[in-house]
Amino acid sequence: MKLFRILAGVTVLLLSWSALAGEDKKPEMYVYATYFNCDPAQEDAVDEQVQKTYSPIYNNAVKNGEIASWGWLKHHTGGQWRRILYHSAPSINALFSAQEQMNKAFDMAFGKTIDAVGQGCKTHDDYVWQYVTGSRPSVTGIPRGKASMSIYMECSFAGEDAADEIFKKHFSPIYNAQVGKGKLTSWGWMSHVIGGKYRRLETLTAANYEDLLKAKQSIIDTLYYKGTNKHAEEFSEICTSHQDYLWDIKIES
Repeated sequence: MKLFRILAGVTVLLLSWSALAGEDKKPEMYVYATYFNCDPAQEDAVDEQVQKTYSPIYNNAVKNGEIASWGWLKHHTGGQWRRILYHSAPSINALFSAQEQMNKAFDMAFGKTIDAVGQGCKTHDDYVWQYVTGSRPSVTGIPRGKASMSIYMECSFAGEDAADEIFKKHFSPIYNAQVGKGKLTSWGWMSHVIGGKYRRLETLTAANYEDLLKAKQSIIDTLYYKGTNKHAEEFSEICTSHQDYLWDIKIES
C-alpha cells in the first residue's frame, strides 16, 4: 500500500511555508499523524505487518536523521480510530521530505501489492500537528509512558492563540506538577496545522492507566473544582467540546 501518497496538492502547499515561529523559543517540532479506521478482526495482522516491515523503514529514517521519532499506537478506549501511525520532524519541510524518502522504501517492499495495513485499515484521517508546549521528553531525556491519553479539541478559530497562551502561562505549572514517579511521564499541547475538525491536541502519558487517570483527575480538580479559575473559564469558552481516547503505545522510537 502506498500509504503516504496522500494529499499531494496540500503537500506542495505545506512545503512552501516557512517554519512557524513560536514564543517559547524551544526547538520546533511537527508531527504527521495518520489515524486508521480498521477491521478489529484484522488488527493482529496489521500490527504484525507494522512490526515486521514498517519498523525497519522508520527506524532507519530515525537513524539517518530524516525524522526525530515515530510511533504506532493501539486503540484502548474512545472513538472510531483504531490505530495511529506518526512521525515527527523539526520542520514541515523535513516532515514531508522524510515521507518522500520512506515512500521509496515502501515501494521496494510492497510494489503494487496491498499490505496487511491496507487490507485491514481501509480508511484513515490525516493530521499535521505543531508542538506548542509540554514536558518535551525528547529534551528532558525522560521516555514517554506506555499508557497514553489524547484529548482532541474543537476550538474557536478566533480564540486559538489565546488558548495556547493560557496553556503556556497558566496551565503548564499545573501539568508539570503532575509529572513524576507514580504520576505522568509526559504531557504536551499541540496546535492544528492541517487535517480535520480538531484544532488542538492534549497528550498525556504514564507508566499505566491508573497513574494516568489519577493525574488527569488531579489536573481537572485543580483547574475547575478548587475555587474559581478565570483562566480555565476563558479556556472553556474557546475550546468547547472534545473527544477522548486512551492508547497503548506499542512502538515508539
